[in-house]
This record gives sequence, structure tokens and C-alpha cells, in this order.
Amino acid sequence: MPPITLWFLQASRCIRIAWLLEELHLDYDVKFFDRENGIAPQALKSGSGNPLGKAPTLQDGPLTIYESGAITRYLCEKYDKQARLIPHPAYEVDRIKVQQWIHASEATFILHALAISSARSTIPEPGKSNGALKEMEKKMSGNVQNDVDWLEAELGQSNGKFLLGKEVTAADIMMHISIVFILKRELGTQGRTWPKVEQWLKDCEATDSYKRAVQKTGHKV
Repeated sequence: MPPITLWFLQASRCIRIAWLLEELHLDYDVKFFDRENGIAPQALKSGSGNPLGKAPTLQDGPLTIYESGAITRYLCEKYDKQARLIPHPAYEVDRIKVQQWIHASEATFILHALAISSARSTIPEPGKSNGALKEMEKKMSGNVQNDVDWLEAELGQSNGKFLLGKEVTAADIMMHISIVFILKRELGTQGRTWPKVEQWLKDCEATDSYKRAVQKTGHKV
């Protein structure tokens, strides 16, 4: 098997790929980087082969792959011979559901949360003191809360601890860090709680594969 290398930036989406690699029981090396002044260091940017200098970046033999959703699909299609993490096309309903969560993790959940995060970091100080930021966050929070309501409802319909039942799939792996980001930073939550979502996070982090990924990479939020 060709060597796999994961370029890993601390406190980032990279934990998804480490968790996935552990679920697939693949050997891999980690090139770990701490942030410098809140951003990726130049060594990661110049060494990973990613034209944007972003992480995660995966190297599998001669291939260099970026974007966590694309990496997830690649690894599952190549190495998940039992189609555990993305169901086989014969199981169309479940396969589509997993693919929806893979895309929603970035294109919906993170997109709406980042709008609030960006507002917090860029609005001038007078906007923070005169209540403009607070009002802006309140208006943008509806999208985030609708998103998490959807996840709460889906978990309520599952016949197990995870999004598609009793076993982890790529849906859980991709969605987990998106929800951690939203809840830890209180991005749009406006004091609300989602009991099923919070229990699901605990169940994800209790899996042996997730624990191994954290131990190997040193991941922390």
C-alpha cells in the first residue's frame, strides 16, 4: 500500500480525515502544524502541495487531494471495500442521505456559522459597543438554528446513536466538527440547546476510532 500523509493543522477540520483514516484502519503519517497568530504557518502552506495552502491536505502515493469532502469520498471509494461509511449505490436512500450530510457540513452549517464568526472579527469596535453586532448576530442566527434543528430532528428519527443508525458513517465524520465549531463558539445559538445533538457529539467522541485520531494528531479545539 502506498504511504498516506495527512497535513494537519491544529484546531481545524483536519480531525475529520484522521478519524476517517482510523475508521478505515489505514496506516498514515501526520505532518502536524500549530497555528501561528491564528493562521496556518508558511511551512504548511508551501509544503502541502495545496494551491491555497489549506488543511486538510492528503497525499496518497502520487496523488495530492484537498477539500475534506473530496478527501472523504476518495478514501471511502478506494479503501472502504464493504461500503460501511458511504453505502453502496444499491442502497440508494442511505447513500444519498450520507452524501447530503457530507455537502451540508460545509455548504450549509459552516457557511452560516462563518458569517457570524466573520462579523465578530471584522466589525469595528463602535459596532460592538453600540449593539450593532449583537443585532446583526441575532438576524443571522435563524439560519444556524434552523440547521441545527434539522440535525436534531434527523437524530430523533435514527434507530441508533448516529445519523444513519448504530454505526458511524461518513455523515457523522463530516458533520461532527462543524457542530463542535458552532456550539463551542456559540455561533448563532442564542442560548438554545439541542439535547440529541449534544449526546450525538459525545457518542462520536466516545468511538475508539475518534479517540485514536485525537491521540495520534494531538487535536484539540
